[in-house]
Amino acid sequence: MNKKPETNTDDEMRPEYDFSGGVRGEYYEAYQQSTNIVVLEPDVAEVFRDSAAVNEALRLLTKIAKSTAA
Repeated sequence: MNKKPETNTDDEMRPEYDFSGGVRGEYYEAYQQSTNIVVLEPDVAEVFRDSAAVNEALRLLTKIAKSTAA
C-alpha cells in the first residue's frame, strides 16, 4: 500500500516562485572559501563600479585609520 506523503501547511513557498532556471550548488565553492558578499546601496555602487574599486578604497581607509591611531 502506497501512502501519500504529508504536505507541510507551514510551507512559505508560493506558487509564483519559479526555480526552473536555478542551478543547484552554483555558489557552493565560493561559500566554502568563506567569500563575503556585500550588497552596496545604489548611491555607493555608482561610485564604486567593481570589487577592485571597493577593496582599494577600504585598504586606503584602513591605512589612514591606522596612521591616525598611532
